[in-house]
Amino acid sequence: MIMRVTARLGKRIGHVPAQVLPPASNPFTDWSAHVFPAGRTQYIIIANTVSLYSVLMHGEGVTDNSVFLKRAMASLLDTLRSDGFGFIFERLIAPDAFKVFLSKSLNRSVTGSMGDLVYQAKCCFGRESITPFEMSFRLNGTPLSRLGHKSPRETFHRLKIS
Repeated sequence: MIMRVTARLGKRIGHVPAQVLPPASNPFTDWSAHVFPAGRTQYIIIANTVSLYSVLMHGEGVTDNSVFLKRAMASLLDTLRSDGFGFIFERLIAPDAFKVFLSKSLNRSVTGSMGDLVYQAKCCFGRESITPFEMSFRLNGTPLSRLGHKSPRETFHRLKIS
């Protein structure tokens, strides 16, 4: 499994990757992550690198890579199960989750699209009382230009292993 972290998140967890790994052959095991503030609260967004299917979680207390990876896997499992993708986690993600490789971000296209998702999340967190879990579902239903105006949820559902 590949977890691509931004420099900011890498500093926070004490592990700034030195290289960019090539895309995973199983797109369900290639994720990108970034930490961002909204108001006085820190959040972490974890997005599937191919589909941008996103999971948000609180960033408070995430101070090293083991805590980050443990919480990231728990958040992925909760969100994917609640969204009807539990079988994908159990069959296609979990078997590779025991060996996680940290990498630099893949490219600016992915980080730019994640930036758009972060902007939407910040706006909603500022106006509404919404949990990161609820925000994940909202973001995953939003059409994105990078995905041909399809939603991350729809794109994730159509992913295939090459």
